[in-house]
Parts: sequence; structure tokens; C-alpha cells
Amino acid sequence: MDKKMQTLIVTGGKINKNFFKNHLKTNKYDIIIAVDKGLESIDELGIKPTYIVGDFDSINSEILKKYINSNIEIQKLIPEKDFTDTESALELAKKIGSKSINIIGGIGTRIDHTIANIHILKSALKNDIDIKIINENNEIKLIDKNTEVIKDNKYKYISLIPLTTEVTGLTLKGFKYELDNYTLKIGTSLGVSNEQIEDTATIELESGILILIKSRD
Repeated sequence: MDKKMQTLIVTGGKINKNFFKNHLKTNKYDIIIAVDKGLESIDELGIKPTYIVGDFDSINSEILKKYINSNIEIQKLIPEKDFTDTESALELAKKIGSKSINIIGGIGTRIDHTIANIHILKSALKNDIDIKIINENNEIKLIDKNTEVIKDNKYKYISLIPLTTEVTGLTLKGFKYELDNYTLKIGTSLGVSNEQIEDTATIELESGILILIKSRD
């Protein structure tokens, strides 16, 4: 399996169609996984998914019917399950050997799903998979080791929020607000709305996991 396999997961949160269309013009994917209602966004742009996953409790049934007799693999899940459709899609992406995954539609009006989608990134992080949740205003990923951040002028802010109880030995260089060997504990907003002032900034840490969010208003 190609070690550089690029996978896109399109799930059922809010999707800005212009952002989605422009993203697909500038990014090429080997695999596209449509997750439940996310299939509607894919169908609207005339894109053929590689896999379709979900319990299909929210998708327009007429759209789903278009794909039932196609050669696209459909994995139907039962609604009463211990994991979300998006987590199932992520497990599929890992199983087929994806090494880079972007999730579109992972941020929406359901804050519970948004938080859960951030948390499930942990399983990909532990498998050394480069994974992000993206929309027109945000890029979200997890980090658990020293990381270089290349400045991206699309985003004004960089926020660092602990996913684990605490993140120790946190040192920030190349940011407006720097830290030196700091312990960032869960339950504080200290890491929100920092700004990158150098072309390459560094985030160093000894233990723990950070949620790294690049954002713009």
C-alpha cells in the first residue's frame, strides 16, 4: 500500500460549498470517504467517492439510492452503536493504509460531534498519521512532540489547548506570546489566540497532547 496515501473524509457537519470546491481544485486525494450526510455535499459537486459509510439516519434517501447499485463499497452501520459514523470512517482510512487524512464537515452546529471529532484524532496521532479537521476558518490537529509551524497567512491566530490533563515542558518560539518550559493544564484559556511572528515557529513539549488550532475570523 502507498505509504503516502492521501485520504479525504467528508462527514455531515456544516460544509461551505465554495471552500469545498476550491479545496478540491488544489488538493488531490487517492481515497474519498463519504460519511452519511456528507455524501450530499460530494454528490452536489459531482464527485465519486471511494467508500460510503454511515447509519444513514440523516442523508436524503434519494441521494443514497443513486449509489446503492454502483461499484462503490457501502458500509452500513446500525444506529445503536458505541461510536460515531465519522470514527468508523477514520478506522476505515487507517485500515486501508492512509498516511495523510483531511476531514471536511467535522465542524458543525452539533458541538458534541465537533468535540468528539477532535478527540478521535488521537487514534490517528498514535499511528503517526498526519490528520486535520478543516473548514473555511479553521485547521485543527493534535501534536504530541516537538513541531515546527510554517507561517500560513490565511490564519491570524494559533491556539494551543491541552487535550490531556496537562502538557509539560511547553516552550514556544517565534510566537507573539512565548513560553519557556511551562506546564499548561486543562481548564485554562491561556493558550488561546496566540499569533505567529516568525516564518517558522517551534512548539516544544515533554509530555502530553495539544490541540493545535489555526484560525481566522
